[in-house]
Amino acid sequence: MRRPLLLLAALGTSLGLLTACVSGESTDGSVGEQPETGVQVRLDYAYYNPESLVIKEQGWLEQEFGPGSVEWVLSQGSNKANENLRADAIDIGSTAGTPALLARANGSPIRSIDVYSRPEWSAIVVPRDSTITDPSGLRGQKIAATQGTDPYFFLMQTLAQAGLSASDVEIVNLQHSDGKLALERGDVAAWAGLDPFMAQTELEAGSRLIYRNLDFNSYGLLNANEDFLEEKPEVAQAVVNAYERARAWIQENPDAAVQTLATAASIKPEIARQQLLTRTQLDIDPAPGEPQRTVLARLLPLLVSEGLVRSEQEAQTALDTLFEPKFAAAATGGPAGS
Repeated sequence: MRRPLLLLAALGTSLGLLTACVSGESTDGSVGEQPETGVQVRLDYAYYNPESLVIKEQGWLEQEFGPGSVEWVLSQGSNKANENLRADAIDIGSTAGTPALLARANGSPIRSIDVYSRPEWSAIVVPRDSTITDPSGLRGQKIAATQGTDPYFFLMQTLAQAGLSASDVEIVNLQHSDGKLALERGDVAAWAGLDPFMAQTELEAGSRLIYRNLDFNSYGLLNANEDFLEEKPEVAQAVVNAYERARAWIQENPDAAVQTLATAASIKPEIARQQLLTRTQLDIDPAPGEPQRTVLARLLPLLVSEGLVRSEQEAQTALDTLFEPKFAAAATGGPAGS
């Protein structure tokens, strides 16, 4: 009888240990790593969105929701973020303001819930030895740009101001990093650039920014589809809260933020510093509203003339319904009106 009793006692001890481990408690009674809770939100991260890189690196949302709760997807440009939102591959994505407006005007049910930056992230760039010195010299030239992104619309506005149109140049549709390479190889005469690639070619290859205009750069917006906001408002709020935490963290830790960007984008710290501390303004009201509306309203005639929307009225309706400021207002304790 003694041998079976010993075996039963050992089995009971083993089961107790197994139960403790499954519940997240170690054998000495302390709480260890909790089990994965499953994906609760799918977020993009982007080199043009510094807060996203900080949130991803710090793991704040994973700490709040549990291990494995966040799925991170790289956005190489606003066009890719919009594509992923349309395909339901992400729940929240970061774009420039103009692509967000264009997406909603063309049927995507997105709302902008946070303003993550006011960047000067785009300009017209030419090689170091180029003879082009101003936008008028772009006539008849090949220009690299990523359609559906802020640099593309920066180019459209620049051409219009110079008395040119898209038909006066040859626009080569390349993703941002490929546009930089095309410029440096001499495959194109100019490039509608985007940081950090623009800062990289400027500092490493001597490329020149021949035209800059902060007003032609729309704000950085955080967007989500309407059904996600209706079904998971508490998750959306947690994400916006994390963005506000990241905004404060970057301002309090600029050197560490530069290193975060440099590591994520595989660029030199001086390039990251140029982008983040020289050409990105974070000290802004994060609730989308009149400042963003004013910038985008100027673009409505251009979107119509280029055939990018069916009518100015549809684009105006999209602009009137694009912003949802309540999440950012709750995160900062500000008013919820737009």
